[in-house]
Amino acid sequence: MTPERKERLTTVLDRRQGNITVVLENVEDPHNVSAVLRTCDAVGIQDVYVLTTKIPRHKHWGPRSSSSAAKWLTVHQFDNAQELFTTLRKRYDRILTTHLSSDAISLYDIDFKGSVALIFGNEQNGVSDEIRALADGNFVIPMMGIIRSLNISVACAVSLYEAMRQKELAGHYEAPSLPEAQRDALLKEWGLKTDES
Repeated sequence: MTPERKERLTTVLDRRQGNITVVLENVEDPHNVSAVLRTCDAVGIQDVYVLTTKIPRHKHWGPRSSSSAAKWLTVHQFDNAQELFTTLRKRYDRILTTHLSSDAISLYDIDFKGSVALIFGNEQNGVSDEIRALADGNFVIPMMGIIRSLNISVACAVSLYEAMRQKELAGHYEAPSLPEAQRDALLKEWGLKTDES
């Protein structure tokens, strides 16, 4: 590995954010999943959760959409909602779903300086009633047009770039934030650490 490549990967890893994640519930199109993974990589999210309770478990992501982003991310796959939420509750203080409801808050009212998991649902049906009941609340992306929803990958990108904007202003990208054990494991996985280093 060239010194330039090593420096680039180390810089990327140091900017990974340990207190924000994305959860995809029964998102069917692998290209949508891959587009989300690409955005997660772009804004510094390391951990992504994929829940498949009504569709088959994903075996491949659409490589054209992800530009191989999946190999740089930690993708956790679940087929049980309760097990997923048990895992999320250990790491994230607030879990929000994208859902148009009377009590939904605006994306721009979410405090992304805290620890947050954002859940995006199926292309046709959105987030399920079961998942909304387990979550802490709902949020919406403000829209001015007649159509009141965005493609899943677009909605995720809009949301994550607002999160990145807030986190940049708060200085979250200036120091490593992943748990030390996870950071060390990724250093090895990415070929940046040997037993001698």
